[in-house]
Amino acid sequence: MRPFPFTAVVGMADLRLALVLSAISPAIGGVLVRGEKGTAKSTMVRALAGLLPEVEVVEGCRFSCAPSAPDPACPDAPHAGGAARRPARLVELPVGAAEDRVVGSLNLERALAEGVTDYQPGLLAAAHRGLLYVDEVNLLHDHLVDTLLDAAAMGRATVEREGVSVSHAARFVLIGTMNPEEGELRPQLLDRFGLTVEVASSRDPEQRAEVIRRRLAYEADPDAFASKYDSEDAALAAEIEAAQRLLPSVVLTDDALRQIAEVCASFDVDGMRADIVTARTAVAHAAWAGRTDVSTEDIRVAARLALPHRRRRNPFDAPGIDEEQLDQALQDSQPPEPDDDGPGPGSEAPSEEDSMSTDGEQQPAAGNDGEQRTGAGKPFRARVFRVAGVGEGERGRRSRAVTDSGRTVGVQPGGTKPHLVATMTAAAPHQRGRGRSGPGLVLRKGDLRYARREGNEGNLVLFCVDASGSMGAKARMREVKAAVLSLLLDAYQRRDKVGLVTFRAGAADLALPPTISVEAAAARLEALPTGGRTPLAEGLLEAARVLRVEELRDPRRRPLLVVVTDGRATSGPDAVGRSHAAARLLNGVTSIVMDCESGRMRLGLAAELAEQLGGEHVPLGEVAADSLAGAVKTRLRKAA
Repeated sequence: MRPFPFTAVVGMADLRLALVLSAISPAIGGVLVRGEKGTAKSTMVRALAGLLPEVEVVEGCRFSCAPSAPDPACPDAPHAGGAARRPARLVELPVGAAEDRVVGSLNLERALAEGVTDYQPGLLAAAHRGLLYVDEVNLLHDHLVDTLLDAAAMGRATVEREGVSVSHAARFVLIGTMNPEEGELRPQLLDRFGLTVEVASSRDPEQRAEVIRRRLAYEADPDAFASKYDSEDAALAAEIEAAQRLLPSVVLTDDALRQIAEVCASFDVDGMRADIVTARTAVAHAAWAGRTDVSTEDIRVAARLALPHRRRRNPFDAPGIDEEQLDQALQDSQPPEPDDDGPGPGSEAPSEEDSMSTDGEQQPAAGNDGEQRTGAGKPFRARVFRVAGVGEGERGRRSRAVTDSGRTVGVQPGGTKPHLVATMTAAAPHQRGRGRSGPGLVLRKGDLRYARREGNEGNLVLFCVDASGSMGAKARMREVKAAVLSLLLDAYQRRDKVGLVTFRAGAADLALPPTISVEAAAARLEALPTGGRTPLAEGLLEAARVLRVEELRDPRRRPLLVVVTDGRATSGPDAVGRSHAAARLLNGVTSIVMDCESGRMRLGLAAELAEQLGGEHVPLGEVAADSLAGAVKTRLRKAA
């Protein structure tokens, strides 16, 4: 069955352009496609491979070396085969792939027994001179994303295992797709992608109808549908190939370089990668337009694709770029005309109003419209709360766990990281019985031992937040939101899954089902309404239900329950007794009770709740790491 044609996709102009430019110049660093589900992200990426020119390879080379310039360090060198042509490959990386599958691995059994370096190529070798596609790249382990981006940037993949090093060329166009609702990439990883595109489904009924029409026609007869677009796809492929040939001839003048630098500086991006990627993209766009010089329009297009994801300062910032600010930056960075020596004696200086940038516009003071709402205070560095014991959950940075990375704490019969010393020790007693007569070891598969490593895992952090009137009436909600937001930021950095249960006005609500999108949790928290009585029991029961369901879905991820309350229970008959009974259902779950009680007369109800839960009692003011450090120093001074 033929894939859906690239030119048959309706709309998606920015995505279409970003993919084409990356195909013209792989040095750009690939494309990250962000968007909601069902927006043809994967369809367009898979269709792109059919537009790429065929590649000429050395026949029989597993690493796709070019006959005209074979890689001197290729593991298959020296090459004896002739030349052959094949289509450019699209290699898809599954989310659950192990590191050995990605970069390749050594046959340890042959290496020890025969002294032969038998390297088995991975997906990076298969993608050389083609496309490497990672769907749901935000769900991929961070260390694998680092590996992919390093290979894409350096053009080589290296495997080092037990003192043996193998390296091969790995130049490919890296394309990742993701749904932001399922979690974000860390800003450091976002920056490593060359371009980013935000896609969303059209709200135009006519365009949506055309999407349905084409999709149904394709499903009815894929080959007949695809053949209707053969000529358009062929024309686009020819244009891409022509742009690739023109690319080395494009000139990036000093004026254009200075304009790129000034635009990137005006957006206050970190580092120099933004400038380099913008320059490469502008050159590719000029080649795509059939020109040999870079214009202001090329720089505009490049900045729109290369800068949005580099403006984020924390995970709660929405990616994007201000078009008016971009226009102003481009205008300000225009090189002067040859005869332009600045304003003459009779020229009028620009007024303060005229020269004020978009960012300098005065905004009306908050609250001028009379609206009252409780926002969150500024987040801070929070204390680190951990789940006790050693788990086996997804890799993260919160609690101790047995993982495939980290420090070696022992050996085991199975695994992914061979342990050389333990393997030799296991084989040594059997050498006489195996008839060994010369150097080396006679190794059997059963001798292989693997490292048992201990690292850190991410947990499920479930917030159970009291939003009743007692919290709002004491003006504590601003501080509460700041504390929870700080813990959410900490959860983001530690690769946790988060969920949000709120309770107020006689009922509890699952405001956010467990997800790795802490941005969604922050948005729900910001809009959290307050008021009504305090149904503490209902909140705890809802938290217990969520944890039971999540245990069935993700049994390896251990939970951390954070209850944010002053401990009062005022809703329903026997509210206090029911809340104690509900707390006993959660006994055994690692729990933190963030005590929001304030004032001179304190009842200590939150501390009692922590005791019922078997968890830790933490006053709201001690959630910040600095507060904890200060308290410890004070106690030490008193002890001295």
